[in-house]
Amino acid sequence: MASGRYPLNSLLPPQRELADEFSVSRDTVQRVLRELKSEGWIESRQGSGSKVIKSQRIHSPTSSQRPDRVITLGPLISAAFEQPEVALDVYTLTSESLDVHIRLQAERIRSGIIAPERITLRMLLPSESLELPYPRALDDRDAPRLRDRFRTITRRSTESLNHVLRDLEAAKLVPSVELQIRHTPLTPTFKLYVINGGQVLHGLYQVVERELVLDNGEQVRALDVLGLGATLTHHVEDDDPDSAGTVFVDTMRRWYGSVWNLLSERPE
Repeated sequence: MASGRYPLNSLLPPQRELADEFSVSRDTVQRVLRELKSEGWIESRQGSGSKVIKSQRIHSPTSSQRPDRVITLGPLISAAFEQPEVALDVYTLTSESLDVHIRLQAERIRSGIIAPERITLRMLLPSESLELPYPRALDDRDAPRLRDRFRTITRRSTESLNHVLRDLEAAKLVPSVELQIRHTPLTPTFKLYVINGGQVLHGLYQVVERELVLDNGEQVRALDVLGLGATLTHHVEDDDPDSAGTVFVDTMRRWYGSVWNLLSERPE
């Protein structure tokens, strides 16, 4: 869905096919589908399968040049990885959605479709000791399990990112890979991608009340934010130092650098 493989109004494959494709159990597929339904990405009807009813919206100065006026994150990340040097600075609540996009690009590299020479990724995540306002269980008795779920998602995604990128370097498919992950004592209220220094994707998190699915399949009512559902704005630096795009990109670049250098916790 993130890559556009399953666009708006398309049907997802049957659960058995999804289980085979991703080498997981039917129970895992069902749990993921419940999560997607809870986030409003799909609707499921008995006998009709699961239909995609939402896609991530990106407002971009280039959207008016497209007949459908739809810009999605997948092509923007893909375009960045088609350059000889890829530089991503990311600020986010978890690394879950970034992991999805990096894996997609890794498959393109392994297939010989693209061949970047250097990948540099810096990521800022909230401090693990920080008491976050979301996700937060509405019933205090569920709070420990929800905290464990959040930490598991974050650690699993960061480990996956490290594994995928290091494998590309070890296989000599990408000559140089640099991955740095730091934590900062800030609660993310927005998601930020600084792409190759000259483009910025920025989106405010929207707080919602919804059901979260635990690993055992149990549902917990909680306050949460929709990371993949956040509407992103796309800003591009140009030759005019006073243009809105240039000023925004420069401001976010400097903001990221200040937090990275002055507030982030350096790994031991």
